[in-house]
Amino acid sequence: MSPPVAIITGASQGIGAGLVAGYRGAGYAVVGVALSFPPSARDESDYVEVAGDIADAQTARRAVDQARDRFGRIDTLINNAGIYIGKPFTDYTLDDYAAITAVNLTGFFHITQLAIAEMVEQGRGHVVNVSTSLADRADSTRPSALPALTKGGLVAASRSLAIEYASRGVRVNAVSLGVVQTPAHDRDSYKGLDALHPLGRVGEVADVVDAILYLERATFVTGETLHVDGGQAAGR
Repeated sequence: MSPPVAIITGASQGIGAGLVAGYRGAGYAVVGVALSFPPSARDESDYVEVAGDIADAQTARRAVDQARDRFGRIDTLINNAGIYIGKPFTDYTLDDYAAITAVNLTGFFHITQLAIAEMVEQGRGHVVNVSTSLADRADSTRPSALPALTKGGLVAASRSLAIEYASRGVRVNAVSLGVVQTPAHDRDSYKGLDALHPLGRVGEVADVVDAILYLERATFVTGETLHVDGGQAAGR
């Protein structure tokens, strides 16, 4: 029997790379999508890399085609790719707006539309959208209206799609994250951010991977937003 197949965007580093490892460890074949990948000489039967701009419809098409043609199915799509630009609202530029909406919204739209069409044909599937708890609980010390606009939109879309496609076997959920430490940033850059979370620490990549794999196994859960934020959304 062929293994289940996941498409993961933003797969080259940080949370995305952790998700690739986590899903492969869970027995999935994975199609990783990112703007670029580090050079690799490995030829792996259960992993394919698709390099390209996720905001480009052709990148989305190549990722879905690779999953279907090489592995024969698409069981899961994780929309992990995202851009965070935090600044006072009146300081945002048109370039900021274009960059953040291209990845956070346009990229989501292209690949999710194609993946759900495949899932409906199969009669099953699961989409997970990665958001931020700043969309639920604003922080005056960290102005971030554009991330809230775009990532908050993914939460709303998750609920809408969950209801639209529930009768056709497709589940859609979201995870809203607090500050998550990744190897892409120096550890010193996270100093002082523990205090943003009631649990008193920043998140780790493994926290996110565990949460998303839980949603993968939780087949009676759809339309849910799981906060992986150390209690940030609940209050402080």
